[in-house]
Formats: sequence, structure tokens, C-alpha cells
Amino acid sequence: MSAGNYDLLSWFYERHWGSEFRFHAFAMDALESMLLRELTEGASILDLCCGAGHIVCALHERGFSVTGTDLSIEMLKFARSKASQARFFAADARDFSTARKFDAVVSTFDSINHILDPADLMLVFRSVHEALVPGGVFVFDLLEEEAYKEAWAKSGFFVEHDNACMLRGSYDANCRRARVELTLFRLDGGWTRSDVTIFERYYPVDEVAAALASCGFEGAEVFRANMDFHMPVDAGIGRTFIKTRKVRK
Repeated sequence: MSAGNYDLLSWFYERHWGSEFRFHAFAMDALESMLLRELTEGASILDLCCGAGHIVCALHERGFSVTGTDLSIEMLKFARSKASQARFFAADARDFSTARKFDAVVSTFDSINHILDPADLMLVFRSVHEALVPGGVFVFDLLEEEAYKEAWAKSGFFVEHDNACMLRGSYDANCRRARVELTLFRLDGGWTRSDVTIFERYYPVDEVAAALASCGFEGAEVFRANMDFHMPVDAGIGRTFIKTRKVRK
């Protein structure tokens, strides 16, 4: 999806997947278990594909030195409003660089699944590797095929007094690609309509682990959101967290 589509989605994301959306709190619990307890206060963390900044804000409140990056300028506006003391920059996850090296990189809310080409996934992993200090930790989540078959392949709608949404989801197992078409209506002086299509790709964990190893990571640990972190079904179905580490030289 292009930056323009994420920009169109930003207000809806903030409204319906924002502070009241339970996923971010559950994701922080998972990060606490996998990563945060082993970092020292003030450790540097990059939130890759930070969206509207909910995880950046929570990490900053925990006393970490946090930087957020996202492709969408509009998403970053919401992020800056939540954590003005954090650093932010706009970049494509496939091709970013930072002068600073980080103790950890995190990426949540199935952001990595938005990378649709396996070759591009390798570019993401190489960029993350370059952004980490030797021995630095990379933690991210992925949706597995179960999530796309059970949660994405459906349609629905909802209406509120100042916005409405119609969605149509599908999953093609042959190409491992999920698709959700969103028709968004918003009352902002007058009613406006936006049409946004979100694509994600299912990556088997063994393929992801092999890609990480080829990019200079070691020891990919796999955690199941429902089983290991007790995420409820609506947030954790088919969700896997992976923790890996940049090889020390």
C-alpha cells in the first residue's frame, strides 16, 4: 500500500485502532515479557512502522529513548501529538538508515505482513540489522494463515454519528495474500468518502527464520500470542511474535 493510502487511513486508524483499542496494551505486555525487562533504563528503541504512535508513547513513558518511523506523514502527525519528546522520521521500512544505532527494534500490529514481496522482506531485515548495535534485539509480530482464514475473510459495516465504514475481506491461499477493501465515510464539514485497500501477506515462520539468518540474525525465538501472552481471541488469533538478535562480531 502506498503512503497516500496510509495517509487516507490515518484518521480511521486513530479513531478505531487507537487508545481504546486493546491490542496496544497486550502488545506492550508481550514486549515486556520478551524484551523490556532485559533492557536498561534509557536504552534506545526504534519502533518500525510505528503508525499513530501508541507503542512509542508507552515505551517513552517507561523511560526508554524511543524513535518512531513510518511511511505515512499523517500517521506521524498523530504519533508526534502523543509523544512530543520522542524522535520521529518518515521512511520506507524497506530502505531506511539511521546515524544512531539502537539497542532494540520493535514492530507490532502485523506491520511486517504489509511487506508483500519476499525480496522486500529481506530488504526490511537488512535495514533493521544495520540499525542495531551488535547483539541488538529485533522483536516483531506476524499474522499466520489462521488469522487470515478466520478473521480477514469476511465482510461487514458499522455506522456512527460522524463516520461509517464498509469492509470486504478475502484471503487467497494460493498466493498467501489477504485483502481488505475499506470504504470510509467521515463527517468533516460535510461527508467525505475514501476508498482504501489493505494488503497483507502470510509468511510461514520457518521461511521468516531462514530470511533472518541470511541477513545476519541468530536465535529466532517464536511465541504464540494466545498461548504465551494470553491475548484474547480478537487480538491474538493467529498472531506470532518473533525475537531475534543481531549477530555479535
